Amino acid sequence: MPPITRRHLMRLTAQAAVAAGVGRFVVLESAAQANPSGEKYRAAFAALDKFVEQYMRDMNSPGMTLGIADRDGVQRVATYGFSDLERKLVVEPGHLYQIGSITKSFVALVLLQLKEEGKLDLHRPIAEYCSYFRVSSRFAPITVHHLLTHSSGLPDGFRIFLPDPAAAHRTAYAPGEHFHYCNTGFELIGYLIWTLDGVPFAESVRRRLFEPLGMNDSFGVISHDIRERTARNYLPFKDDRPYARFGRLAEAPALIEDNAAGSISSTPGDMARYVQMLANGGRGPKGRIVSEAGFAQFVTPHIAADEFGLGASYGYGIATDSLDGHKRIRHTGGMVSFMSSMHLDLDEGLGAFASINAMQGYRPNPVAQYAIQAMRDVREGKTPRPAPPPNPPDRIEKAADYAGVFTSPEGKKLAMVAEGDRLFVLRNGARFAVERSQGPGFIVRHPDFERFLLAFSRKDEKSPVTEAAWGSDWFTNDRYTGPMSFEYPKEWRGFTGHYRNDSPWRGSFHVVLRQGRLWLDGVLPLVPTDGATFRFGDSPHSPEWIEFRDVVNGQAMHVLLSGADYWRTFAA
Repeated sequence: MPPITRRHLMRLTAQAAVAAGVGRFVVLESAAQANPSGEKYRAAFAALDKFVEQYMRDMNSPGMTLGIADRDGVQRVATYGFSDLERKLVVEPGHLYQIGSITKSFVALVLLQLKEEGKLDLHRPIAEYCSYFRVSSRFAPITVHHLLTHSSGLPDGFRIFLPDPAAAHRTAYAPGEHFHYCNTGFELIGYLIWTLDGVPFAESVRRRLFEPLGMNDSFGVISHDIRERTARNYLPFKDDRPYARFGRLAEAPALIEDNAAGSISSTPGDMARYVQMLANGGRGPKGRIVSEAGFAQFVTPHIAADEFGLGASYGYGIATDSLDGHKRIRHTGGMVSFMSSMHLDLDEGLGAFASINAMQGYRPNPVAQYAIQAMRDVREGKTPRPAPPPNPPDRIEKAADYAGVFTSPEGKKLAMVAEGDRLFVLRNGARFAVERSQGPGFIVRHPDFERFLLAFSRKDEKSPVTEAAWGSDWFTNDRYTGPMSFEYPKEWRGFTGHYRNDSPWRGSFHVVLRQGRLWLDGVLPLVPTDGATFRFGDSPHSPEWIEFRDVVNGQAMHVLLSGADYWRTFAA
């Protein structure tokens, strides 16, 4: 890709300055059609730009980067919108974006290289390589294969080295039985790479992937050294409650991260080079990154992974399924203040990477998916298919199902009214819109409802809605026929409250008591296992757990959430 000259940047900045006065959507192309063969995609890129504009407006995206490649080369690098919302500074092609868990695919390829060098047996217990890893388990040993496929039985999202030197990680089921997304396992793989390769993960990935692929603007560690090169990035202004899609954003704090589960920062041009290598089945410009057999292992559907969608499976650090009858690999990445998506059509040999500089709960999957579909249409001599329709947050599927009056045992009323595909809460004679959330409930745009999601329940998908809940409040309608009173251990009242960890990764959660059971943030049921310990009730095999500790005046002051520390705060 040719470099951007100062003159070119000045011209782009001038164009952006004009556009900034009329809206958020600004497009810069640093390498559009730089590859002569890219001319064939002109119609696809025009349709894609139109969709990206709609998508960014629908999703309240500050800025986006996009890198597109096929087997022949990088076909397009584009940036959209703003890096700095306050000063209306545009996203530039040289800005770094944190790619999050897409890092896992890099990790897997490094491990496959080490395997091919005879340094690693994927089916050997991880404890034989990393003796410092403490795990308490009644099952067979965890292997490297289990870590790569998120099937270890370990909970997600905590550090390998626990604060309590006497503590050990816990497994919930036999390794290989179930898929449960686990960043912890990939952090451990990072230490394994250090052990086998003799250098930390960031240096290993630089030597083994960045340099051979010409990814000269990519980094394996997020640090202050690259902050000035990183796009300004955002997160919700209030992180202790659900975020409405058009809620207020705030600049995120600086992040230092070297965890192999998600610590790569890259530009759209560099990510397009990575996509090109994947589209070529593991072959880079200087030769193969992994052998054909190694790449086949990389994309093999080793385990069903419905967390990525019905029918999806997981390979090694990458999800796999089919799209329009073509084999697809894909992954997303969520950071404190970035969201990314990468999709590749392996049969057609093309792919796209998209990233947004704000964490608002979603990933730009529709953009990456539409990019490869529109490109494939053009290659087949067709007009690009219509883009996905607009996605306003207040469009509620089957809104009428939730309409009616719900009453709590104490006599509180919750009145809901539907109007087409919109839903409203009636309060003090006024209507307040209900919006979809990224979680299992709805957001009500009213200050009295902003702390929790509004959730509804029914016996099954074909049955009518009979219950509503908001935090500790429980409501039923006249179709409800179940019990109205519930028993529970009295000490559970001391477990309710607001708990916080000031790490930007963790934030807050609330525990409420409703219908005789405890709920995390009002929507995730907790199932008692032993005294003050509970497991998450969203899945029968969930390895996530919570333990209430250090009771003072009847109230728990300290909580372990799958090993992570949280402390009670008396803020609401």
